[in-house]
Amino acid sequence: MDPVRNPFAPGAGSPPPELAGREEIISAADTALQRILLGRPAQSQMLLGLRGVGKTVLLNKIEQIAEEHGYLTSFIEAPEDRKLANLLYPKVHQVLRKLSHIEAAKTATHAALRALRSFASAFKVSMGDFEVSVDPEPGVADSGDLEYDITELFLKVGEAAKAAGRGWGLLIDEVQYLSSRELGALIVAIHRINQKALPVLLFGAGLPAIAALSGDAKSYAERLFIFPEVDALTGDDAANALRQPIEEEGEEIAENLLEEIVALTKGYPYFLQEWGYQVWNVSERSPIELSCIKVAEREALRRLDEGFFKVRIDRLTPKEKEYVIAMARLGSGPYRSSDVAEQLGEKLTTLGPRRAQIIAKGMIYSPAHGDIAFTVPMFHEYLKRHWMVT
Repeated sequence: MDPVRNPFAPGAGSPPPELAGREEIISAADTALQRILLGRPAQSQMLLGLRGVGKTVLLNKIEQIAEEHGYLTSFIEAPEDRKLANLLYPKVHQVLRKLSHIEAAKTATHAALRALRSFASAFKVSMGDFEVSVDPEPGVADSGDLEYDITELFLKVGEAAKAAGRGWGLLIDEVQYLSSRELGALIVAIHRINQKALPVLLFGAGLPAIAALSGDAKSYAERLFIFPEVDALTGDDAANALRQPIEEEGEEIAENLLEEIVALTKGYPYFLQEWGYQVWNVSERSPIELSCIKVAEREALRRLDEGFFKVRIDRLTPKEKEYVIAMARLGSGPYRSSDVAEQLGEKLTTLGPRRAQIIAKGMIYSPAHGDIAFTVPMFHEYLKRHWMVT
């Protein structure tokens, strides 16, 4: 089949041709965005899920919807090695520059820019090309306490957005890389924004532990946010994610092949995209038949092993690799930490720091007390293919 017309797009954050099975999450975000513009209360969202389930794709979709409703948006990916203050500064500056061109918001925007300049000074933010050409506002967002200062900054931005008749949507991917102090400061700021009925919403995405981290950061987080779980697609939705793009290209795929791909991928969106991409390219003609599955599977696994999985194992030290391989030897998980320790022949207490470091790198998480699991679907199968002596 013509590879140029291949509708599938395996890649980190690449929009799939069909957002199957996510209608409820998208609808809830759409409703919240519209309510906030009307001055009515709505909850921000934290999307929770493993790697490869489409959280970033959903954040991009929510950003698009927000902009269609007239929001100014700021999309941030939180890396492990940068502070939140440095990530926020250029994004807030861009929003305020846009608001400054709206006559009704000029006074409020000027006040917000002064608060931003104070904030930058307090946290020694390197402004670069985003230097604010106003004087700081003494006593506003300059205490050096992140919780107080982000709250004051967000209030000023919210007041400027309200004066302009616009909203501000802040979208943060990889929320698990924020420190507990940074996450707590964001929660406090959103809480205060809600109390003032200002048009600001936060949409975050991260690994499943984020719900617990949010609750630990501030006990009222569960009232401020909803925490939709972004999981593998069910059988029908997974099949539709493959079938509809193919049919929109005027081609067909056999039902028994759809069933086989759904079973092989366990419904995980990233893997569905990869398998769909491969069966399209492997097949000589439409309808795409089950006979192509072996060649397609071999190529799909090769690409996943050399990319999706490899970039994650490469981040681990030899001792950390030893730990995750011990996990994989126990099966598909979740795993008891004590069982991993037994597999390694070491004491549970001595493995605590190593386990914590692997969690910090986003490779594993704790779904329940004493349990651990991989954040990457089917990672144990990859380890068995390449890292375990049979």
